[in-house]
Amino acid sequence: MATASFIVDPAHQGKGIGRALGEYVIDWCLSRRFRGIQFNAVVESNRAAVQLYRSLGFEVIGTVPEAFDHPDEGLVGLHVMYLRLNPAAGSYV
Repeated sequence: MATASFIVDPAHQGKGIGRALGEYVIDWCLSRRFRGIQFNAVVESNRAAVQLYRSLGFEVIGTVPEAFDHPDEGLVGLHVMYLRLNPAAGSYV
């Protein structure tokens, strides 16, 4: 099982950097025959990140309620997101 975390500087969001990082992580993990990737702490109010990871095939498998103190939204949950990989086929499920 692989785990990954990254953040894009707000000044550079919307330029495809997050997608490029996500695709790189998936390719890297497949090339090393990992069977899955998890993100342990995706802030649920970060809708752009959640949407991006979903578009890459990740799913929310759980949420820790009120685990992050957002400066504008107060206490919000942290998602655990997971992507199952199939290294034998070089793809993800």
